[in-house]
Amino acid sequence: MIRAAIIGMGTWGQNLVRSVQGKSQDITFVAGATRTRAKAEDFAKQHGIALVDSYEQILADASIDAVVLATPHSMHTAQIEQAARAGKHVFCEKPLALDSESAMAAANAAQANNIVLGVGYNWRFQPALQEVRRMIEDGRLGKVLHIEGNFCGPSAYRFPKGHWRHEGDESPAGGMTGRGVHVIDAMMYLAGPITEVTAKSFRLAQDFGSDDTTSMLLGFKSGATAYLGTVIATAETWRMQIFGSNGWVQVGDVEHLHTWDLTTCMIDKTNVTNKQKPVTHKYDAVSTERLELEDFARAISQKKALVTPQGDAVRNAKVLEAIIKSSTERRTVTIA
Repeated sequence: MIRAAIIGMGTWGQNLVRSVQGKSQDITFVAGATRTRAKAEDFAKQHGIALVDSYEQILADASIDAVVLATPHSMHTAQIEQAARAGKHVFCEKPLALDSESAMAAANAAQANNIVLGVGYNWRFQPALQEVRRMIEDGRLGKVLHIEGNFCGPSAYRFPKGHWRHEGDESPAGGMTGRGVHVIDAMMYLAGPITEVTAKSFRLAQDFGSDDTTSMLLGFKSGATAYLGTVIATAETWRMQIFGSNGWVQVGDVEHLHTWDLTTCMIDKTNVTNKQKPVTHKYDAVSTERLELEDFARAISQKKALVTPQGDAVRNAKVLEAIIKSSTERRTVTIA
């Protein structure tokens, strides 16, 4: 059993704790630290978590195996480097970092100190998305040609003026850090590396905070293309549709945290004028937060690297960096 500490006990940090506490045989939370301790005391008591005053106290505690970071994006790299030097394994909420240099520094610190670093791209644990990947790998979907995605909701209205999520340095390119990076990760999981970005990002709905309307065109190393939009001043919705040379598949709904359905529509190549009806497939309910944390815990036990300098989590940061640069400089940006 991996003994973990939760760092940052806001809404999402509490969600992570709830997903495994008293349920998992792989990981449990025994301690926590947060900037607003008074707000977390009742929750910590209910879940058997010992609150301490600082991150440094957590790192000095030899009984703690790992830290789980649910902290502002700009803090991730420094916190990962601190934990790595202390010999603590790290699970970090997405994004790993806001730029490629910081992401690489975090991955290098984990590698140099022989600790496991995981990142919270929990969509990869959705049975529907795993099935789409199998359909690509075994040829059922054919060659991936194009992907369309959006991930939208009222995030701009959810947090008050002055909240860190409204700060441009914490949430560049609007909803990309809170929402869009999930879609980017899923796209790369299915279609491989992204090598080209053309993005636009604006603040249209409010007179304060980060951008609320962001859209982009993406190019993949494979030759496939994609569109992604994130609007964080509208009603909740998300969707991803993958077009292959044998048909298309789609996931999407209002609620992204539940277990997804998968809709498929395949060509009948013996009669291409015949319009096929989409078929919806349902899956047994899972908690992707629990699955990602248990995967992290097992990786520690197995001494298996999750985030590496060459891996998708670092490349995701490169894509985010390119989106910010493209939207700011109003030009297409290539990614090496």
